[in-house]
Amino acid sequence: MFSKTKENDWGLILKIVPYAKRNSSILLLSLILLIPLAASGAIQPLIVGQAISLLRKEPTWSFLDSNSISSGLNLLAIILLSTIIIRTLFQAWQGFLVQKVGQEITAFIRQDLFDHVTSLSSNFFHKTPVGKLVTRITNDVEALGDVFATGAIGILSDVVYILAIIVTIFTLQWQLASLLVFLLIPVTGLIIYFQKQYRKANYTAREELSVLNSMLQENVMGINVVQLFQREKYNSELFRTVNERYRIAIDKTIFHDSAVSATLEWISLVAIAAVLWIGGIFILQDSLTFGILSAFILYAQRLFDPLRQFADKFTMFQSGFTAIERISELMNIPVEIQDRHDNISFDENADQGKVGEIRFENVSFAYKPDEYILKNLNFTINPGEKIAIVGPTGAGKSSIIRLLCRLYEPNQGRILVDGIDIRDITQAELRRHIGVILQESFIFAGDVRRNITLGEEYSLTEIEEAAKVTNVDRFIRQLPDGYDTILRERGANLSGGQKQLLAFARVAIRNPNILVLDEATSSLDVATEADTQEALEKLLVGKTAIIIAHRLSTIRNVDKILVLKQGELIESGSHDQLLAQNGIYAGLYKLQMLGS
Repeated sequence: MFSKTKENDWGLILKIVPYAKRNSSILLLSLILLIPLAASGAIQPLIVGQAISLLRKEPTWSFLDSNSISSGLNLLAIILLSTIIIRTLFQAWQGFLVQKVGQEITAFIRQDLFDHVTSLSSNFFHKTPVGKLVTRITNDVEALGDVFATGAIGILSDVVYILAIIVTIFTLQWQLASLLVFLLIPVTGLIIYFQKQYRKANYTAREELSVLNSMLQENVMGINVVQLFQREKYNSELFRTVNERYRIAIDKTIFHDSAVSATLEWISLVAIAAVLWIGGIFILQDSLTFGILSAFILYAQRLFDPLRQFADKFTMFQSGFTAIERISELMNIPVEIQDRHDNISFDENADQGKVGEIRFENVSFAYKPDEYILKNLNFTINPGEKIAIVGPTGAGKSSIIRLLCRLYEPNQGRILVDGIDIRDITQAELRRHIGVILQESFIFAGDVRRNITLGEEYSLTEIEEAAKVTNVDRFIRQLPDGYDTILRERGANLSGGQKQLLAFARVAIRNPNILVLDEATSSLDVATEADTQEALEKLLVGKTAIIIAHRLSTIRNVDKILVLKQGELIESGSHDQLLAQNGIYAGLYKLQMLGS
């Protein structure tokens, strides 16, 4: 389904660089703001240290020597307040810019991911649970957005701040500065170790979340079957098992995250104790002032504060890397069915005498390797001809339609429409040329009008005309707001027959040259089916039609019937001819007549 890709962190970051470049000016401004932020933060402990030195009459900055203690303290307080204001204002400004960039990058990635997923073949969707896809497009992309919103610039800010502190403390006293920097080495090693463990645990947790979402989506979609067959308790136990696996996976991420925080807390206390101990010795030797020692204690706290934040952000970063891995796995799935760069057009290249012609030449097809659903199919449907495809369940009838509409590619052979190989035409043009009405029609949330036009531009007059041709107009006008009636998700406020009628209007308004009916009237009652049959007769005038039907009584008047068995074309001919042959079709027909 998804193949896990192993890349180092830099390789994963490079995948996001193109998205970041779209907001390069804002990113650059955010980076420039790091300098005053780091400088103002690094100077604050130094100001406190100078105040203590001033009170103890120790050496201070030269510009304080000419001031009294009170005026010197006032001056230091003003400088400290200025740095606090600068840091607060710039931090708020940078925070806004970073959040803005993060949300824009998230939106770009989500859009590209959606576009890629909707370009994948039907084969992918048949193998992939919807819940797993939703998790990757929503949860994973949001995790990636958090990396940019608070993680990436935040880590850079922490790094710059730590460097500013290190430079400052080395200018004050190199021995104590060396001690603090030396303590950074084990801290860094421990952070890297725990974060690697967190990364593995987080990937497992997200996989379990995908399974959880898939099960939830499956149960909500199939709630009627769950309740009718009393599967609530059984499904609840299944969900409990998956939910417990997800909880255990999350506990592992919490453990590794907590381990980092606890380690940093312990080492920061050790650092302060070491500074007090060694600094006390220097004071006794008169080689260090109380002001400088006080500044170092504050610096020890401030040096490890960004490390704590760094660890928190690093945890977020690891979640982001996990998200990039999972998103990359999805983006790396190849688009199996692609348009060629040199596509030709029906209008310019089709033989006018062949408009509506369909030809299968030695077509074989398998959903899985070596498990062929269709085997060496050869047949021609002439322009304007009405043919039916019949056969037992699993004979390959619907697979023929999927291949014709290029939802799948044949493993062998080729399919021609109007004398042109369908691989030489864009998918959009091919599907405009072929109108398909399936057994179950999908209804989108929105009004009736949009469910007929499906996003294309048609006037209300054209919509009403298409509805009248298919005898749908009458039922639409009985709805509360007519064509503006809002339909709930999946058409929950329509009957199965009404949803099917809207599908007929969708095809009628596009006026395709080829019409495919896959058990299209099976959801209609007798009265509605009679109206629809009349509408179909109008709709089919001058068009090539392929009809898939299990009720053989509905296809007696077609021009030709193709009989399939286990993916092979067994019989071909009119209704009367096939009855006279007394083969598979005759047997199926007699069984149905006997049953009725």
